[in-house]
Amino acid sequence: MTLPRRPKGFMFDLDGTLILSNRKLGSYEVIPGAVELLQALEERGIPYLAMTNGSAYPARRQGPRLREVGLPIRDERLFTPNSVAARVMNERGYAQVLVLGTEGVVEALAEQGVPCCLPGDDAAAEADAVYVAWHPDCTMDHIHAACGRVLEGAAFLTASDVPYFATREGRSFGYSCAINGAIARVTGREPEPTGKPSADAMHFVAAELGLPVEDVAVVGDDAVAEMQMARASGAMGIAVTSGSTSREEWDAQPAERRPHLVIDSVSELLREGLLG
Repeated sequence: MTLPRRPKGFMFDLDGTLILSNRKLGSYEVIPGAVELLQALEERGIPYLAMTNGSAYPARRQGPRLREVGLPIRDERLFTPNSVAARVMNERGYAQVLVLGTEGVVEALAEQGVPCCLPGDDAAAEADAVYVAWHPDCTMDHIHAACGRVLEGAAFLTASDVPYFATREGRSFGYSCAINGAIARVTGREPEPTGKPSADAMHFVAAELGLPVEDVAVVGDDAVAEMQMARASGAMGIAVTSGSTSREEWDAQPAERRPHLVIDSVSELLREGLLG
């Protein structure tokens, strides 16, 4: 496997690619080589950013926590599905978005001017969009409220519909995927992801990097979230085995999820000479 051209910019996944968190997202451990790689990109002026499918925190809250454990990434280089969702919601002009998510999810959307409400709020009965994100405290009442709005015609969006993410304890399932499944089963409507692997996320990444999509290398550990997004958009896909997918599993992927290159960890990007 080889890349079709030299990347001019990079998008990195977080969990399983640059860091490993615990299952409650309460602590982080930097993957060996990630610090040196980001420092090299900075020194050479190569544009890069990190986009996680985790939606629990706004970037300005997650960034300092990552820097505390040694990952040298600035807030302005860190993005979540909420970053993309806010742009999509504002462009579409939703009057009220019913959020199934943590306080951090609401905070991230509200910072970008999205009018948010929660299940049980008076405004929830009139919401014209439902957004499902990281929500470990979800209840049946919350799902009932979301189903009611979707059945009435509200848009159904989600931060992520990917079932797993990598942690220090192994694979952990994504709450949003489980909640999406319940709503979809009741309403017959599938959610529209705003995070990876959506086209909205890929276009957001390319715009932030200031590059055409085809010049961006998407680096990650998930066949759906990162590699499917790269393949569908025409970007380059670089897979790592430091997260949720082994080299054998990468070799078995169908064409639409097959990476252009498989490496053990991001540290190999320096050794492969892909940074120029």
